[in-house]
This record gives sequence, structure tokens and C-alpha cells, in this order.
Amino acid sequence: MDGKDLLRVAEAWSFWERPPPSSVPRALKLPRSLSPRTALVVQGVRRSGKSTLLAQLIGRYELDRRDCLFVNFEDPRLAGGLGFETLEGLTRAFGERRRDAETLTVFLDEIQWVDGWERWLRAKLERPGRLRFVVSGSNAHLLSGELSSTLTGRHVTVELFPFDLREFRTVHPHATVTDYLRRGGFPEAVTSDDADLLLRQYFVDILQRDVRERVGARSSLALRQIVQMVFESLGSELSLRRIAAASGVAVETVASYLEACEQAYLLFPCPWFAYSERKRARRNRKYYPVDTALRRVAVTRTGRDAGKALECATFVELRKRHADVFYWRGAGEVDFVIPTGGGPTPIQVTLNGPGERHLRALDDFYDAFPHAAEAVFVTLENFPGVLSALDAGD
Repeated sequence: MDGKDLLRVAEAWSFWERPPPSSVPRALKLPRSLSPRTALVVQGVRRSGKSTLLAQLIGRYELDRRDCLFVNFEDPRLAGGLGFETLEGLTRAFGERRRDAETLTVFLDEIQWVDGWERWLRAKLERPGRLRFVVSGSNAHLLSGELSSTLTGRHVTVELFPFDLREFRTVHPHATVTDYLRRGGFPEAVTSDDADLLLRQYFVDILQRDVRERVGARSSLALRQIVQMVFESLGSELSLRRIAAASGVAVETVASYLEACEQAYLLFPCPWFAYSERKRARRNRKYYPVDTALRRVAVTRTGRDAGKALECATFVELRKRHADVFYWRGAGEVDFVIPTGGGPTPIQVTLNGPGERHLRALDDFYDAFPHAAEAVFVTLENFPGVLSALDAGD
């Protein structure tokens, strides 16, 4: 395709003649400004609203939409043979179209479909001009491994998750926490009458397009069984050997599948808390799904467990705020531990308030870590305000 053809495709995705549609503003910390020397990378689970966020950046950064080029590389008109030449032709044609603009902002959505995009972008950032770049993609491997090595020092990454409770209440103002835990936060599903149907399709799409293709699995059956087992066992320590025995695959295969699920933002690991990395590695991890409703539609027996759903939502909120979220087990279990300025902070999740077992576990924790910070209890009543208050005290 020549430059004119590429611009015709981009015109369908851009907002040159019309403003972006209204959408729920996302609660996301962003750089104060865009730079021609540094690309802004948006990554997160499929269908979390990355494309919508890109459109919102026009207003967030007070950009002239005529100087903003959008293109989604999943557009079927761009299928086949996408390479750096496509990017070069597209940006050159747009530069000629907006010849008098001082700065141009280029939004490249689902960039992973373009071969060699990392090196092309690196070259543009090394020789900055008037172009500024924002890129997104569903495959976290393409936006972490290759990107971090090729674009070292040339990118800022932000992670986008499904709606939090405040964003959910923008759509459903009178919703309870229980409503949120049941419906989850995937933006389109939140507003759909066929939410569960959509969520089941999301689950399949993430497994097939973001996980199975990544690991080259011949069949999706074992992969799906493993993910469903992990979802079912939310909040429990998981042995890779037991999962392997139950699913009939090798331990190494289980490990690679779970790693790919992490890279796709489908689920997250929660390691055992210890100051020693060696000690952490000796203990099994817990795992948490990215969304409570996605878990509910993917499992059969425990998907409606309100306590587990609250625990899952709490983990995701902590994961948004902290790079490292742990659990701890002695005689009892502390659901989560986060490193803070006042020492490790233990967090217990309980629907209606702490019970005897929560308190005994905390006593044991403080025996092991006497300088730990004051414990936090997360309940249906105070979620997620208590977590926001914890942020303010960090």
C-alpha cells in the first residue's frame, strides 16, 4: 500500500473530522507530557480499553486531533506483510498532510503485528523530530521483553486494567461492591446485556490469541484446564507438580503456560513473603485472575464465592499500586503483604470483619517480623477506600 492508501485506513481510526466518542475517564497515572525522545507504551489485558484510552489522550494532553494519527494494526485492510516500511510510509504521508504542524502525535494500536517495529521506533526516538509516539498491544511479551531490550531508556510503560469500582460506578452509579465483584470491570461487558457471553468469549480469545500462540501449544484443551484449575484455586498455594499431574502435561509445560498467562495479563503470581529471594523461591505461589467476573464465567464450582471474589479484587487493586504483592503463611495465613516505608504491611481480607483466625495469623506474622507496619483489614464495607488511604500513608 502506498502512503495515500495507508492514510485512508488511518482516517477511519483517527479523529480528524470528528471528536472521539464519550467514554469513562480512566484512573491512570500518566507522564505529564509526551516527548519525541520517549515512547509512551500502554499495555494490559485484551479488551481492557486500551484503544479507548488512546483516544482519551487527545483530551488529557490537550492535543489538536487533526495532528493525531491513529491506526489499529488489526484492521483487516492491513493484513499480511506488515513491516517497518508500513510505519515509514504511514508517518511520512501524515507528515506531508500536516506539513505546517509543529508536533504530530502517532498512536499505534496493536503494534505487535508489525515486524521490526521496535528497531524502527528506536531509530525515530534516537533522532527525534516533530513526531511523538504512543503504542499499545495485547501481548505483554512484545511490550516487555523485546521492547525493554531494544528501547532501553526510550519508553515509559503504563498498565491498564479493567474498571475499578469508581470507574464502574460511573456507569452504574448506585452499584454496590457486590455488584462490582459479580459484573467485573471489562468496559464493554459492564454496559452489555450479554455480559457473560462477552466475558466467555474474552476468556477464549485471550487463551487462543495471547497465550496459546505465544507458547505454540498444539491443543488448547490442556491450557484451558490449567487456567481453570488456577482460577478455581484462587488464594491457595499452587504446586506446579500437582497441576501437571492433574492435567497430564510436564511440569515445564505448566510453568511456560502460566508465564504466558502472566504476560497476557490474564493472571498474576503472588509469591511468599521473605526478605530473601532464595527463601521466596522455595515456596509455592498463589495466583489471581485479572478480573472477578472473568473468573466467575470461567469456572464452575466456586465462581460465585463472594469471599474469594473480594480477595481477588483486593489483590488486583494492590497490584495496580505496588510492583510486588506477597502472601505469608506461618501457623496461619496473611492474605497479602506489601513493602511500605513503615515496614512490611500485612493485609487481611474478610467479608464482614476480622475473625479469630485472622488475628492469630497476624500475631504469628508479628512474631516473625516485629517491625512490620500496622495491619490493614479489607471488607465489603471499606473496599477500596482503605487501600487508597494506605497509598496516602506510603
